[in-house]
Amino acid sequence: MPTTVPDRSAGTTGARAEDARPIRSFTMPRGTGKTAARIGVLTVCQAALMVGIGLLITGPAKGLWPLTVEDDVNEGFENVRTGTFNTLSFIASEAGNTLTVVIGTLLACLGLILIPRLPMWRQAVFLAVGVSLQSLVFLVITMSVDRHRPEVDRLDASPPTSSYTSGHTGAATALYAGLSVIVLSRMRGPWRKVVGGLLLLLPLIVAFARLYRGMHHPTDVLGGMANGGLSLLIVGRALFVDKSVAAPPAKATVPAARAADEGHTERQAGTTAVIVNPTVTDAAAREELRETLERHGHLDPVFIETTADDPGAGQATRAIREGATVVVVCGGDGTVRAVADAMAGSDVPLAIVPSGTGNLLARNLGLPLAATAALEAALTGRPHRLDLGHIEGDDLQGTHFTAMAGAGLDAAMMEQTDPRAKAHLGWPAYVLAGVGTLRTPRMRLTVRLDDAPAFSRTARMVLVGNVGTVQAGVTLLPDAQPDDGLLDLLVLDPRGPGGWIRAVSTLMRRPGTSAGTAPRTLATGDDSGKGVPVEFFTFKRADITFDTPQSRELDGDPVGPGRRITAEVRPGALTVLLPSREK
Repeated sequence: MPTTVPDRSAGTTGARAEDARPIRSFTMPRGTGKTAARIGVLTVCQAALMVGIGLLITGPAKGLWPLTVEDDVNEGFENVRTGTFNTLSFIASEAGNTLTVVIGTLLACLGLILIPRLPMWRQAVFLAVGVSLQSLVFLVITMSVDRHRPEVDRLDASPPTSSYTSGHTGAATALYAGLSVIVLSRMRGPWRKVVGGLLLLLPLIVAFARLYRGMHHPTDVLGGMANGGLSLLIVGRALFVDKSVAAPPAKATVPAARAADEGHTERQAGTTAVIVNPTVTDAAAREELRETLERHGHLDPVFIETTADDPGAGQATRAIREGATVVVVCGGDGTVRAVADAMAGSDVPLAIVPSGTGNLLARNLGLPLAATAALEAALTGRPHRLDLGHIEGDDLQGTHFTAMAGAGLDAAMMEQTDPRAKAHLGWPAYVLAGVGTLRTPRMRLTVRLDDAPAFSRTARMVLVGNVGTVQAGVTLLPDAQPDDGLLDLLVLDPRGPGGWIRAVSTLMRRPGTSAGTAPRTLATGDDSGKGVPVEFFTFKRADITFDTPQSRELDGDPVGPGRRITAEVRPGALTVLLPSREK
């Protein structure tokens, strides 16, 4: 039986950009042919799937529910028509018109290439190819599936194509959903989610307009949305996730103060050291950070860049050794982890400026995700002691992590996510990569927590967490707190569709608890949890052994496969500047 434990008390790094002349001509990256072939094969599969569904709808499944009530739906829309709705539906329908979509795609692609300081070629190709493939598959479908349009009064002239699928809806999905992906991944500021959400609504509005105007059956518009969505998924995975296309040369970002910063071989005691990942913090961002620091009395801050060979640990060690009284880290979870590892046990406070893809620690600490806002919050806050996790294993040298470490499904997803995808899409790149890792084989493992007897499990994923929430606000470890002197373990082992539904339901239903409000339980090593899709454990030290080598990750970075993980909490090992939370 479980025993009660007292209440809890209390990115990707990159090399230095080099001076370079602007590239004035565009050359095809390496691997383009292979990627095009992959897109072609998957598009053929997409067309076969959509045609097969269409033949099923018009054939064997014709008399089955819900197809039998589609006429009632169309007649229902016909009965509520008014002059105002007719006008509004015409405007909405035109948003998916061929001419509208073609012009919209051209203008969007030109804007992506010409307007930004850094031309977004991949995003432009993603949008153009996604819309084009949707149209190509649509033509194949209409030539293969003969479905009559609804027997109601139609407000538009009937085109010669089949009612299945809705071309307007498919084109609108490819264009507007594609633009939404680009906005959500590249746009910054408070309006990002609003704009992205509005763009996602447009295909739905077009779909309702086509139903209202009597042009399609409900399954026709659903087929159109599926066709457009599949086209985006195929192209997005090929361009942003698969690693066959070589990355284009990065635009040089040479800060004006670099020469002065690099010349500081000896620094004055009491300085503020700012460790920046140059791939995610450009010259303009540095200047904003400098102004914020000086406004709060941190004069002449020293900026130090990370490199591919030293992602932050060496810089933090030198900054502390040379007398820095405050260290600011600007980067993603990988950069933050490297700096925190070097600062473990130090009393020098760390200010976190999230600038990466996941920013898990910053999210869980409630820090703003905008760089200057996060720095403002830290500089006006107070030092707070946070725990770190210490992890080691076979072929894994002992190191600290700030957020999470794991093996299995999540680690395989990290391995499959191309750094270019994270740079272009942000955290949705993990979702695209995850599509190809859902079939990761179940693993067998043995777990020993603290002094309890060891127990065995099978699992798709094991996750050790110092914090509990991941991207998009999804909470995987609801009880995890970064200052309670304990770590949490998630063992995920769903079996079949029902198991996945139970697992998701458990994660969505299980409430988080705050320190001082509820007891925790610690596994004693029995096998009562076998077959349960989700299990939670609390511990100070965990020894996890796998029967076969498994993919492993550390704060979002793959660390190579292995058969062993030993994780141990280091209470209060890191001092972080956090906003004051006055009641």
